[in-house]
Amino acid sequence: MAENRVAAALGFFDGMHLGHDAVLKSAHTEAAKRGITVAVFTFAGEPDLPKFAGRRDNLIMSFDDKIEALKAHGVSDITAADFEALRDSSPESFFNDVVVGTMRAECVLCGRNFRFGKGGVGNVKLLSELCAGRGISLVTAPTSRYGGEPVSSSRIRELIRAGDVESADRLLGHELYYTLPVLRGKQLGRTIGFPTANQDIPPYMVRPKRGVYLSRVSVNGSCYPAITNIGVKPTVKSDDAENMETHIIGFDGDLYGKTVRVYLRRFLRGERRFESLEGLKTQLEADKASALTQS
Repeated sequence: MAENRVAAALGFFDGMHLGHDAVLKSAHTEAAKRGITVAVFTFAGEPDLPKFAGRRDNLIMSFDDKIEALKAHGVSDITAADFEALRDSSPESFFNDVVVGTMRAECVLCGRNFRFGKGGVGNVKLLSELCAGRGISLVTAPTSRYGGEPVSSSRIRELIRAGDVESADRLLGHELYYTLPVLRGKQLGRTIGFPTANQDIPPYMVRPKRGVYLSRVSVNGSCYPAITNIGVKPTVKSDDAENMETHIIGFDGDLYGKTVRVYLRRFLRGERRFESLEGLKTQLEADKASALTQS
């Protein structure tokens, strides 16, 4: 909870995209003018958030990654509320309890499409009226656009689902990444010279189009070129369990149980079934060459 008056940036901040950057830049500008600090309100946790978003595979960024990104934007005062505790609050209650009570806002920053309160019935017009009634300034950040259209989390999600991670990156302002624990797999990749780090994308996170991606991986402070397959590995398994497996080029070590960040850079090809492991190996060699060429 903020102890002093703050410039309060409000939002879901999923993905930390260019529109969120604009809100945070406006918050820092206002804070500097007033000699106060920036504070952020967002929602905490993951498993319950899809209820808020209306679908399971919806989040672009995990909660931990979002907090890390907010801190990288110079924000240390973060109010992360449980959505379930606030989902039935009226816009007025949310404003009084959170913006005035918890955050002690001197000014409020948000995007022009910001919604709040039960069912998202509160909009910027109502927020402006509530702020005026309390002597609080409201600043709406300019709408960020790319390709003539507003940047939004929903637009980015659709690009990810279509496998167009390059366009998603442009709207995000950074590479799409997943920070996940490495799980023990069947180790079949080792038999053909392509050991992989196996990770499960949680059901509450947006799932990229199935296929092979050029990627890069951050391990122990170093970055390696990589190729990542997202799908069901049809050549070597028959069940429908989908996961993400990454061959890290130039890395030799045990990653089981460790948390590794994988950046998806470009969709390379769709997932396909090969008639033999040798055919799969030949294709992986070609994928590896593409990764090294573009690393």
